[in-house]
Parts: sequence; structure tokens; C-alpha cells
Amino acid sequence: MENNLSRLPREFADRFTKPFSRFVRIESAAAVVLLVFTLGALTLSNSPWSREFVALWETPLGLRLGSFEFSRSLQHWINDGLMTLFFFVVALELKRELVLGELSNPRMAGLSFAGALGGMVVPAVLYAALQGGEPGAHGWGTVMATDTAFLVGCLALLGSRIPQSLRLFLLSLAIFDDVGAILVVAIGYGGELNWVAIVLGALGFAIVFAAARTGIRSVPIYFLIGGLIWLALDASGVHATITGVLLGLMTPTGGWVSNKRLHAILDRLHAHPRGDSASETGSDRKDLVLARVATREALSPVERLEMALHPWVGFAIMPLFAFANAGIPLSSEDFGGSVTVAIFAGFALGKPVGVLALSWLAVRLGIATRPPDLSWGLIAAGGLLTGIGFTMALFIADLAFDQHLLGAAKLGILSASAVSAAAGVLALAWLTRKRSMVDVRR
Repeated sequence: MENNLSRLPREFADRFTKPFSRFVRIESAAAVVLLVFTLGALTLSNSPWSREFVALWETPLGLRLGSFEFSRSLQHWINDGLMTLFFFVVALELKRELVLGELSNPRMAGLSFAGALGGMVVPAVLYAALQGGEPGAHGWGTVMATDTAFLVGCLALLGSRIPQSLRLFLLSLAIFDDVGAILVVAIGYGGELNWVAIVLGALGFAIVFAAARTGIRSVPIYFLIGGLIWLALDASGVHATITGVLLGLMTPTGGWVSNKRLHAILDRLHAHPRGDSASETGSDRKDLVLARVATREALSPVERLEMALHPWVGFAIMPLFAFANAGIPLSSEDFGGSVTVAIFAGFALGKPVGVLALSWLAVRLGIATRPPDLSWGLIAAGGLLTGIGFTMALFIADLAFDQHLLGAAKLGILSASAVSAAAGVLALAWLTRKRSMVDVRR
């Protein structure tokens, strides 16, 4: 009986929620959902219902009070509103790794940062060289970011054959260049600046900082302030999704309740066992509430928010974004177009070359260190996977290209992502074949 009482009570719903919880923890599963919605968007945009499908995302949604009206299209709310949460989670993951994870070692983080920098600069330069003087020259930022979900999904196909050091390198690289890409968006693809709105946004960030320093821990309050900051930056000419990145990086990584204090509170409950709920006194309930708060607050805000939001981002926001943006009417005229070729070259060629070149240079200069089991061959093969530029590439393309070039840009993104995924998986499978044979013998 004692063993049963030391565990949480089981309910009928646990038969469904626990397997689902295990499912959502597998990050690569998000890539499967993302792929399904992408294929659905491509199918509908090339079907007899394509006009209605495209028109759906232009549906205006907003608020009107007398003469005041605030309205955006459904696609705008998804791309600029919901995607702010995507970038918030990306920033949380980055900060957690930098402060609490393996990237807290500066030279380990240096390898991923150098790879990300090379994977951003070289593709952008290659794209600019191929599009110099062309109408699509402004789209250089499209080829800068890697899609994290699809990259992790490809690594999952190879299972334990892939060393953990390569997984960490590629995942942190993708997070670095996601953050870098949104900074590029904020600077390079914003509108005319409204300095009053920028000052209001900066004031909002100052309030968040002051609230955290004074000990305010209510998540709804911070989300309310974050929403007001988003509205200010949406009107400022700076891309509003930068709100998510900055708030994520500002989120504390330390728990309010220390482990020592938590154990003291729990020991207090253990030393004075309570009876059933009918016989509990007010003091008993107060102790239980205290233990519940202490248990929750022992986790850092970064960890709690990431655990709460990551499933929603992976299984709802990103698939919805893909459904709203991946649909393109396929036309033979787009194949071989200069924008399509430039984007394809930037991702499929520029990305792996940039990742390998700057990673090698960082190690050579002593800025970064390379784990012993992470060979240059694995880095080169993994670099091919960084050419999967789906989510962020579509996001930037929608900002960078006029409507008559957007279809060609999306075609370049999708074709480069497919080729990069296939090439990267095949190259890694070939390089790790000996490791796979050893695992089979065991």
C-alpha cells in the first residue's frame, strides 16, 4: 500500500495521455506532421479548389471599435503572430543550451556558432552573386536558415548510428541560424521605422526586465506585456516576431526555489504525514499548497515554458504555418528560373560549403573545439542536411519577393530541401555503415 501511495493516482485518461506525452517528446515526430501538412497544401493549391484555398488565407481578421480598426489577414496572424511563439521557443532552447546544457562550454558552442555563421553568409553571398542586378536580388535572406524539425527528422531515420556529438552540433547550429535569420528579418526586411512605436516596445522590454528583477513570476502577466510589445513592434517597421526572440533570451534559467529548500519543504510533509482529505486541517492544506508551489518553482522558467509550449509549436503552429505558406501552383515556367536556381544553389551548395569551411577555420584558429567522434566527414555530410530550409525560408520569402516571383522562390526552397535531405541521409548512412554493422553484431 505504501508503494502505491508514493505515486500519483492513476486515471482512465492516463492510458491515452501518457503514450501521447511520450509521443510529443520525440521531436522528430513533428517533422512527420509538418510533411503531411506541406503535402496537403501542395495538393490543394494544384487542385480545382486552389482559388478558394489561396483566398482562405487572405480572410481579414481583426477588431473594430467605432472609427478604430485593427485588422490583418489570417496568413499575417499566422506568420507574424503565431510564429512569434515559434521563435520564443527557439530562443528558450538556445538559452537553455548555452547556460545549462553542453553549449555552456564556450569552445563547444563556438563550433556550432561558426558552422551557423558560415551556413548563413556563404549561401547569401552565392545567392547575391547569382542574382546580381536581377529582380529577385532582395531575396538573399531566404537561403540563410535551416529547418530544425526536418533536420531532426532526417537524423531520426538513422537512429543510433549517428553519434550524439553530431546531433548536438546540427541542432544547436540550426537554432543559432534561426535566431540569426530572424535578426536579419528584423533589420533587412522591415518597413519604414516608427520611432515612437520602437520606444514603446523598448519600454515594454524594460518593464519585463524590471518585473523579473522584482520577483514577479506570473506567466499570464508576462504574456500580456509580451502581447503589448508585439503590437508596438508590429507598428514600428521592425518585424514583430523579434519579440519572441528577445523575450526568450530574457527568460531566467534559474529556479526560484533551490533544490535545498525544495527538499526541506518536502521533508516537512514527510515528517508529519497527513490523514485523508476529510481530516486535514487548514494548516495541512497550507503545507500541501506550499509543496505544490515549491515543486513547480524549482524548475527554471526556461524549462517550464519550453515543456509547455514545445508540443504546441511542433504539432500545431509549424504545421499550420506550412499549410498556409507551402501551397504553390506548380508551373513548368518556374523550373530553371533564375530565382529558383539561385535559391537551390544557395541551399544545396552554399549551406554545406559554408558550414564545413567556417567550422574548420574556427577549429584551426583555436576558437572552437571538435569532439573526437565528430569527424570532418560527418560534419560535411551533416552540412548537407542544413540545406533543408523549409520553415524560415518560406517565412522570409513571403517578405522578400513580389507575388510574381514568390512561386519560383517556393519551388527553389522545396526542391533544395528535398535534395538536401536525400543527399544528407544517404551520405550519413554511408559514413556510419561500419558503426551500424558493429551494432548488429552486438
